[in-house]
Amino acid sequence: MISVQNHLLPLSGNKWLLFFSVALILGACSPKVQPVSTPVKKVEKPQPKPAEKPPVKPAAKVAVISMILPMGLDHVRPRNYSNAGLSQANMSVEYYQGFKLALDSLAAQGANFKLQLYDSKDDNSTTLGLAYHTEVRASDLIVGPVYPDGLKQFAVVMGTRMAVLSPLSPASPATIKSNNLITAIPPLEYHAVGAAQYINDKVKPKKIFILRSGFSQENDYVFNFKKATDSLSNKKVKIISVIITRGKLSGLLPQLSKTERNVFVIPATDQAFLGVTLRSLDTLNKNYPVVLFGHPSWEKFGFLKADILQRLKTHITSSDKVNYKQEATIAFLRSYRKAYHVEPTEYAIKGFDEGLFFGRQLSEGNRNMTEIDKTDFTGIHNGFHFVKKPGLGWVNTHVNILMYSNFELKQVE
Repeated sequence: MISVQNHLLPLSGNKWLLFFSVALILGACSPKVQPVSTPVKKVEKPQPKPAEKPPVKPAAKVAVISMILPMGLDHVRPRNYSNAGLSQANMSVEYYQGFKLALDSLAAQGANFKLQLYDSKDDNSTTLGLAYHTEVRASDLIVGPVYPDGLKQFAVVMGTRMAVLSPLSPASPATIKSNNLITAIPPLEYHAVGAAQYINDKVKPKKIFILRSGFSQENDYVFNFKKATDSLSNKKVKIISVIITRGKLSGLLPQLSKTERNVFVIPATDQAFLGVTLRSLDTLNKNYPVVLFGHPSWEKFGFLKADILQRLKTHITSSDKVNYKQEATIAFLRSYRKAYHVEPTEYAIKGFDEGLFFGRQLSEGNRNMTEIDKTDFTGIHNGFHFVKKPGLGWVNTHVNILMYSNFELKQVE
């Protein structure tokens, strides 16, 4: 059953919360499908034998999942949600709906779940209190808290009792430091590793130029990219890292090739820097063939020019790419619209993928999640390839490689 402090009331401009209040009342236990005996046709015989009843299968053991999300239910009655609070509440509802839809689909196949929902209120003291909650501590899987600060405190209290899933944050597990943590969204370092792997396997350059803006937030990406490249190439690929000012690339000309592809990596996200530097690369590309690899955030940057990115053969890594033409996506969209009468958001899609993967793990008896690194999974928004890291738990390392083609991003790996 759904465990919350308050029932939701209608909120102006937020049909999600109105719908969700009904969902809370109806409950969150996935329906258990029972086998139905098929009637046996009567056969005309002198002494007909009674129809044998099919053996009754024992009910599947109930897997208990506790979900901790920043609903902010205490703001519902006075209708005083802030913009940030309303955004968090919508995110929570959307993620919950996707996750529960996945559990419902598994329940229709014979699995049995009890989904308990708790409101963290985006408050660390409330989150910490939930770590001591009897029903939470008795769960087979805990989903949340969502934000790293609350998750860190929560994980310390939980210790090694059970697996705790970080469902939406790409924060490095090194900031949490829990051996039972499951990080579902690949942290930035694995985007850097994914780019290095693709460049090493597919492009095979002799040199790689890293163009930096000079901001310190690029250091994590650069460090992990260089480390992965050195490991994959046995340090045979020369990495040239330079800080670029006002798009001036003339100092690199003596090291560039006019016949072979020149590989550039730009880990920057600053709009002004990208605008100038990409235009300079576009000019350079007329005489020196360019292949560009960018930061995963570029996928959501509306200020980037698609024609320039396409001419530069730009690749980016992604953990959020949805192919709306594939059969699995179409089936999900149909089921979600039927259940909730709205279009799913990215949070609903992530909730569905995670609900399907971890729900299957529970239904197959993997209650402590110790074997999730033995099963890969292809979801709608991304795949799961978990690796166990000592002291950091299980981390999803799978990222997609996308390339700009025909003025849109298409998956190449």
